Amino acid sequence: MTEPLRRTPAEAARRARMIALSCLCFTFAMIGASFAAVPLYRMFCQVTGYGGTTQRAEMASATISDEEINVRFDANASPGVPWSFQPNERQVRLKLGETRQISYHVRNTSDRTVTAMATFNVTPELTGAYFNKIQCFCFNNQTLKPGESVDMPVIFFVDPAIADDEDTKDTHTITLSYTFFPVETPVANVATAKPSGT
Repeated sequence: MTEPLRRTPAEAARRARMIALSCLCFTFAMIGASFAAVPLYRMFCQVTGYGGTTQRAEMASATISDEEINVRFDANASPGVPWSFQPNERQVRLKLGETRQISYHVRNTSDRTVTAMATFNVTPELTGAYFNKIQCFCFNNQTLKPGESVDMPVIFFVDPAIADDEDTKDTHTITLSYTFFPVETPVANVATAKPSGT
């Protein structure tokens, strides 16, 4: 029977340091992966339209088809956003590739200034890869003063390629849905804030 390999104290210490360093590197890698997961998932959704995520376009479609599709509009505000929020048109019918502008009417029904951000998706979810927004209030936070009301535009088109996809070619109606959620009010810049009593 062979004797077990015995390490010198220096070798044992070096091995312990290597194990500790490996564990530390693994921990940092996992922390980094957790921070990267959200933006990577968001990027995946935007590229693939997964979960009904719409696309962002810089310009109008170069092609307009004779085929038409209905687009319905839905509006919601979470309990933390005291706004009345509804589309000015409930539904439009347009040609595939045709650029259309619609708008949503929003009014702050509270006695305080409120900042909110709109999340969005489309159903059926698979159509998200073909629903393109050129301009949308959902690209930025929106702030309304007490009692203020505005019309918020959305400029969009539905890519004609939707008719070539086996999974979406029989889609006749797409519903675009928005929900406003509250955004924390930023703290005033300490350097520019005046001390009280002055």
